[in-house]
Amino acid sequence: MTTRILPAAGDADAARSIVALLSQLPDAEPAPPVPDSTSLLDALGRLAADSLDELPEVVLVHERIGPVPALELVREVALRFPAVGVVLLSSDTGPQVFSAAMDSGARGLVGLPLHYEELAARVGAAAQWSAGVRRHLGRGAEAVSGPGGRVVTVTGAKGGVGTTFTAVQFALAAAASGRRTALVDLDLQAGDVGSYLDVQFRRSIADLAGIQDISPRVLQDAVYEDRTGLALLLAPAEGERGEDLDERATRQVLSALRARYELVVVDCGTQVTGANATAVEQADVAVLVTTPDVVAVRAAKRMVRMWERLQVRKPEDTAMVVNRWSKHTEIQPSLIEKITRTRPTRTPVPAAFKELQGVVDAGRVQDLDNRSTVKQALWALAGELGLLAAPQPGPAAPAAAAGTGSALAVRAAGPVARLRRGREG
Repeated sequence: MTTRILPAAGDADAARSIVALLSQLPDAEPAPPVPDSTSLLDALGRLAADSLDELPEVVLVHERIGPVPALELVREVALRFPAVGVVLLSSDTGPQVFSAAMDSGARGLVGLPLHYEELAARVGAAAQWSAGVRRHLGRGAEAVSGPGGRVVTVTGAKGGVGTTFTAVQFALAAAASGRRTALVDLDLQAGDVGSYLDVQFRRSIADLAGIQDISPRVLQDAVYEDRTGLALLLAPAEGERGEDLDERATRQVLSALRARYELVVVDCGTQVTGANATAVEQADVAVLVTTPDVVAVRAAKRMVRMWERLQVRKPEDTAMVVNRWSKHTEIQPSLIEKITRTRPTRTPVPAAFKELQGVVDAGRVQDLDNRSTVKQALWALAGELGLLAAPQPGPAAPAAAAGTGSALAVRAAGPVARLRRGREG
């Protein structure tokens, strides 16, 4: 049986030596190495979307991979792609590192510099384990995604574009469809999820920052089970406590939530921090919210460029949601997509704040009337993004929003001209 092997190494010389040695293994089919954690997860995600059979049997993770640390990357691959055997390559093979690698989900540890016999033994064992898991799981969609739920991040191009309201409505739509849903407020200094749902709770996500192993009991103590059916993990009331949540803690929290809930919706706010950048990088679906005005669209362009520079997310892997749109808007969704190079969504959200003002001021957005055109559009978007358990026969999107963004007309005057002049800036 041919064993497909995908090496991940940030150092070019290390990558070449790994591939050279893998080429000597009998029945081995090494793929071109990937240089970083983002590329590895993207590659596995694309293969898994086609079929379980397309995934490699073995993934090799070099200790100097980045930007995600090697052990965290091993944990993420093992969680999201449970039919893949992960082997860690490390210069330290002591009992502490070995134990940490096994706890993260690795199927083996190989010392550096590499030796043929040890590499062959570990790769062979991981490949046999992978084949056994695939026979046990079969080839259904559940086997590809594994036991973990999906993570959806909602980020705003700038303040005031409707990020939190969008995240809350996505979570409510998913819960109403029958999915067990968690809503996480990762806007650590200015989170308002609790205010939108009229919730006060003594615990927050910051309470999980210093915990090395987040057990189901620990997570349950930090989560507020709301009457809407949502499990809420709120931002700290004291904004300065948000600094306690670093990249490692964020990965741990999201991994724990994935294991417990079918869908995790994360409100990332509008600022790029280590915590919310980690969430966007790990997300199965990353949503960026903007409004059709010059300042917001330029901010959206800055955001996707920053994500790309930091190797957090590629523009084409980001879904753009246009809020407060009307047919009289001069900047149309098709132009926004062209400027930001993001993935278009079919349903823009209409400008109808009068429908929302009462429930927003009362802090009860869950009581928004089903006849609201804004709610109809956002719930339709939730279905379009695959957040619902099944197609829902509920409210449909308004007729004005039924067409795709690319089909909407673009005017050349006014703000559009300003955007086009600054497009290369």
